[in-house]
Amino acid sequence: MEKLLGLPVLASAHGNQIDNLIILLHWPMVILFVGWALYFVYALLRFRASKNPTADYIGVKSHFTSYVEGAVALFEAVLLIGFSMPIWAAVRNEPPAESESTIVRVVAEQFAWNVHYPGPDGKFGRTSPELVNAATNPLGLDSSD
Repeated sequence: MEKLLGLPVLASAHGNQIDNLIILLHWPMVILFVGWALYFVYALLRFRASKNPTADYIGVKSHFTSYVEGAVALFEAVLLIGFSMPIWAAVRNEPPAESESTIVRVVAEQFAWNVHYPGPDGKFGRTSPELVNAATNPLGLDSSD
């Protein structure tokens, strides 16, 4: 199914859960799209000017459309609360300990993110504002060491 939807190759342990959620979200969207398109064609044919020369100001007397809208909202709430939140909580409940993570420095500029990674010893190299060059050294790294 992933190839059909054009999803990328899994790159994490929880990627399969997220892909399944994406698939679970897209099928109802397809069903809603087809359903609304069929209803639109029905409304165009049913309420065309040749069949209804004067306007009807009373409108729909049934609550069917309200029930359908409520069912769609309930289904979306179940998807959000019942599926999405538990997956997100399992993936992003606690940040990793500092000993298990890589600390990086990120300097943002318009339309660019400049990332400074530590060396093999886990320490950052020296930087200097005088060495900043937007084209070649946006972080001002001192490479004289």
